[in-house]
Amino acid sequence: MAALLQGAFAQKKAPGSMMLKREGGKFGPVPFSHPIHTEKAKVDCATCHHKDKDPRQPQGCMPCHDIKDVKNGTIPIKDAYHKSCITCHRGASEKGANAPTKCNDCHKKQ
Repeated sequence: MAALLQGAFAQKKAPGSMMLKREGGKFGPVPFSHPIHTEKAKVDCATCHHKDKDPRQPQGCMPCHDIKDVKNGTIPIKDAYHKSCITCHRGASEKGANAPTKCNDCHKKQ
């Protein structure tokens, strides 16, 4: 996952779409669209890329978030995604947006 995310972010412009996946994960990968989040929903890059000096050139999540263990006081990557994504999606849904909020809304069956 680290290589997938870091490779995608080596560019200055965010990739249009990508797959967020964790090897050995219980559920399938999640398709992620930067344009839906940054252009349509107006989410600032720093919302997700909160620790990068320049959120337009992120280093990925894995330098801080480990796959399974708490690392330097940060929660595991799965928990970080779920906390950020689900909290935001639920809030957007309450405001009338069509944001996925259930596991299989994002994690498609393989």
